[in-house]
Amino acid sequence: MPLELGLFLGAKRYGNTAQHDKRLLILDIERFRYQKFISDLAGMDIHEHGGKAEAAIRETRDWLANVSRRQIPSGDKIVRLYEQFTADLPALAAALEFAPAKIPYVDFERIVVGWLTRDA
Repeated sequence: MPLELGLFLGAKRYGNTAQHDKRLLILDIERFRYQKFISDLAGMDIHEHGGKAEAAIRETRDWLANVSRRQIPSGDKIVRLYEQFTADLPALAAALEFAPAKIPYVDFERIVVGWLTRDA
């Protein structure tokens, strides 16, 4: 999402105080891959996920715990929930007559929220 990243960085640099104070996490398949096509990220701490959802989850969880200083479930727990959700997704999608890979975003969001709050 280079466009969104560019907009964010521009707002952070040239925007008002609220924009200056924003923080971001940049994930990529390889830590220094960006150097091949964009030098504007030099000096930024790019986190590598190696194309693995589990690694992206752990990197994101650790970053959020650090910047928010809130107690967040462990990466292992979040990965387990992710694996449970992805196992349940075909049945959830079928109940709404969607192919799992073709669920519109708004419907996918509702499925996730419903799944997360099912026992609440």
